[in-house]
Amino acid sequence: MFCWLSRLCRGLSTPTRRTTQLIWSSASRSLVLSSQRKIPELSSFVARTNTCGELRSSHLGQEVTLCGWIQFRRQNIFLVLRDFHGLVQVVIPQDESAASVKKILCEAPMESVVQVSGTVISRPPGQKNPVFSLSKKMPTGEIEIKVKTAKLLNSCKKLPFEIKDFIKKTEALRLQYRYLDLRSVQMQYNLRLRSQMVMKMREYLCNLHGFVDVETPTLFKRTPGGAKEFVIPSREPGKFYSLPQSPQQFKQLLMVGGLDRYFQVARCYRDEGSRPDRQPEFTQIVDISDMFRNTEVGFLQDALSKPQGTVKAICIRKGAKYLKRKDIESIRKFAADHFNEEVLPIFLKTNENWNSPVAKFIMEEQGSGLVKLLETQEEDVVLLTAGEHKRACSLMGKLRLECADLLEARGVVLRDPALFSFLWVVDFPLFLPKEENPQELESAHHPFTAPHPSDIHLLYTEPHKVRSQHYDLVLNGNEIGGGSIRIHNSELQHYVLATVLKEDVKLLSHLLQALDYGAPPHGGIALGLDRLMCLVTGAPSIRDVIAFPKSFRGHDLMSNAPDSIPPEELKPYHIQVSWPTDAETEKSSSNHPCRSES
Repeated sequence: MFCWLSRLCRGLSTPTRRTTQLIWSSASRSLVLSSQRKIPELSSFVARTNTCGELRSSHLGQEVTLCGWIQFRRQNIFLVLRDFHGLVQVVIPQDESAASVKKILCEAPMESVVQVSGTVISRPPGQKNPVFSLSKKMPTGEIEIKVKTAKLLNSCKKLPFEIKDFIKKTEALRLQYRYLDLRSVQMQYNLRLRSQMVMKMREYLCNLHGFVDVETPTLFKRTPGGAKEFVIPSREPGKFYSLPQSPQQFKQLLMVGGLDRYFQVARCYRDEGSRPDRQPEFTQIVDISDMFRNTEVGFLQDALSKPQGTVKAICIRKGAKYLKRKDIESIRKFAADHFNEEVLPIFLKTNENWNSPVAKFIMEEQGSGLVKLLETQEEDVVLLTAGEHKRACSLMGKLRLECADLLEARGVVLRDPALFSFLWVVDFPLFLPKEENPQELESAHHPFTAPHPSDIHLLYTEPHKVRSQHYDLVLNGNEIGGGSIRIHNSELQHYVLATVLKEDVKLLSHLLQALDYGAPPHGGIALGLDRLMCLVTGAPSIRDVIAFPKSFRGHDLMSNAPDSIPPEELKPYHIQVSWPTDAETEKSSSNHPCRSES
């Protein structure tokens, strides 16, 4: 280990780029092989010679020492030992000379940690568990360990639940005993795959495209607009830090500093309600780059193609997905002439007999023309909805998903979970009316997003009509990332903040000043790592791909955080807690979107 570190340091200190790469390559091979061989410098600390999942027929006759949890015991003759690398069967000795060994292995509770030493032997004929067994998939199924000595390293008390994936457990119980839930096969798979994907992303960005990994501060200052931020008290009276909801400003400041290809795996914090795809603290892959090329074609394809599945990438503009644009415009014109409202179509190839009054009217009045336009056949069904554009789109989106669920429930395969299909969504509005005051505007993405070059003239007359250079990346129907081209002109940024959004520009004086010092045009994107892993693993919630997540209410059920602090410990921060009344507490509880932890 120390030898490897010294070689790495020598390689990094070498000015020649080629030499550095060779040292890295050699060091990487050494790191990979270190788990498969004994390291001389650390041999006195190693408690095992092999892992439970690596022994095969090629190891027959070898003397080995294994450590692991007791997963299963059968008739006090066989014992299955488990570690993070797999399972192996152990034969408990039955002769009187080994009574002490039998006592340890037969009396130790399930999930106790034991160390066994013995010989690798072949399983008797007819008792081999094939390598590709569909029921157990046990790669060590051809061998077993004939134990000579055993040691109980730590006994296990009665567990709150069995460490088995098929045992149903409430999410609250899993989060309360997260350290036990992490032993499950599924959680082990999720977290190890997450680690592999992050490593592939780092290799792609750093080694192939010259990105620089830079850590940005966690303690920062309040950012106007966007999601609510967590605040952290300081020892200066009345002054607080804020936890960044995204390293938004740092991305721009690094660009001003000349780090045009920066990225980091960043922790982000938002004080908002949790959902299956969202929680108070999460992880983003943040970068400044040529977003469309690096993110879709290279970065994610490289990360996703090998762990599982294949990648199909497409890029279209925001609008209808299933018909050609000229067809959509024809239908909209027809709808405007007849209903004075916009109509959006869904085209389904199904035998279900669904009828719509609008569709029926159109089919009766303009049936032949519409059938020809949509290239429909006799058993096809066309559904249309009329009304305000946003509501119509929302309705059609929900209807498409519901139809897909119904058809798949009947055995029609529509969505292949092993196929990764990407979609870029662009041409968002730059500003939206505030819900509480529609006469005022707020940023649709964030206040640093640049307006579309063709719409800059509207910024000073009709800002609500300005399109933004904001883009979202969608994977299999789920948003996994978003970003934008940033405003790099100080005067334009000042105008957007002060005049359009009516924000206090003093909060961003450092950014405005930085933009005055030769800031080049720049943009970035942030990918939600937790949500991405949720899609790749097929997990129902992002909490299944995070080692220590929060509950729906933002609580850590394992440590009972957040917790109260004694008044004397609050004094250095000049904070005094004002406790709510019973009525306020009851109202807050009733209005909370997720009152139950499970």
